[in-house]
Amino acid sequence: MPGPGAYWFGKEEIEAAMEVLHAGYLFRYGNENDQKFLHKVFDLEKEFARYCDINFALATSSGTSSLVASLLALGLNPGDEIIVPAYTFVASYSSVIFVGLVPVLAEIDESLTLDPEDIEYRITPRTKAIMPVHMLGNPCDMDRIMAIARKHNLLVLEDCCQAAGASYNGKKVGTIGDIGAFSLNIFKTINSGDGGLIVTNDQALYEIAFAVHDQGHKPLRFGVEVGSRNVLGLNFRMNEITAAVGLAQLRKIDKIVATLHEKRDKFKNLISSAAGFQFRILNDPQADCATLCTVIFDTKEQAAKVTRALGSKTVDQSGWHVYANMEHVLNHLKKVGQPHKKGSYPKTDDILSRSMNISIGVVDGGLGAGWGININSTNAEIETAASQFIDACNS
Repeated sequence: MPGPGAYWFGKEEIEAAMEVLHAGYLFRYGNENDQKFLHKVFDLEKEFARYCDINFALATSSGTSSLVASLLALGLNPGDEIIVPAYTFVASYSSVIFVGLVPVLAEIDESLTLDPEDIEYRITPRTKAIMPVHMLGNPCDMDRIMAIARKHNLLVLEDCCQAAGASYNGKKVGTIGDIGAFSLNIFKTINSGDGGLIVTNDQALYEIAFAVHDQGHKPLRFGVEVGSRNVLGLNFRMNEITAAVGLAQLRKIDKIVATLHEKRDKFKNLISSAAGFQFRILNDPQADCATLCTVIFDTKEQAAKVTRALGSKTVDQSGWHVYANMEHVLNHLKKVGQPHKKGSYPKTDDILSRSMNISIGVVDGGLGAGWGININSTNAEIETAASQFIDACNS
């Protein structure tokens, strides 16, 4: 059950991977004069930076490592607090915890992203940053979030792991805050199996993130920089095969997003006559990824009835995307003085209990999006799915 990019795997990805394998050089670094070194990671970084219209892009091993490197680049100290939404993938929390920070959860709104109204209630003297998550490919209300960040002198890390290809007011997500993190996991808009990217316009942040991802080295090193490293790093490097596949996918991203919008618009138009629900708020209509169509029913009872009839489930049942379903995270938060449990975020609980994620491009039962259509669905298949949804609503 993959994301839309996986449905469009073809000769471009195969040829790109085989080119690297035939060359026999898989490491991200090499001699430019060596014909076996194809510099695919470097090319992916440059093309993604151009795509986002930003100064720097850094390829990593995963979306999670992108978040970890970005958090460390921001210079946050152990015990500092960062505000995150109560609805997001577990990596948003675990990356914060692993670098010694405290995730402070906040409510979502009907966009299923961070509620700007709730952010200021969560700010304490220890708050140093905000992590807006562009959840389900829908950009957050970044104008309001950035205004709050400026007012309180807070850093902003955009978690764009589910939102490659999305924009907000003409700017690609990830380029609005201080730094942005992306995922190339199989469930994402484009993918290379796993892998990630970081973007920023700040050279200092780029250089620190680079050092974190590569054992403390400076960007685009040649050899080992003995004696000149001042950042303690790890190994979050991307390899050449991953980058080659990522490049082939990146070159399809605009067509993927446009196709998803076309199919979702058709599906939404077909089901709009049904009663008892509203569509999720899109903070910049027609600029999200359109990987999902989220509907919010008037009542929990209606949501439960419709999802059950379609063999799906409400979003509050969608595993490690809902704070109350993450027992390991909740156990950790108790240790840092945040004893959360189901009911701690009533607005989020209410919205998610009435919401259904319908697949348009991301077919993922873990997101509660195991039912719907996919990027290759025909008009007849879209019409059939829409009829099934309407029947479930009216039964």
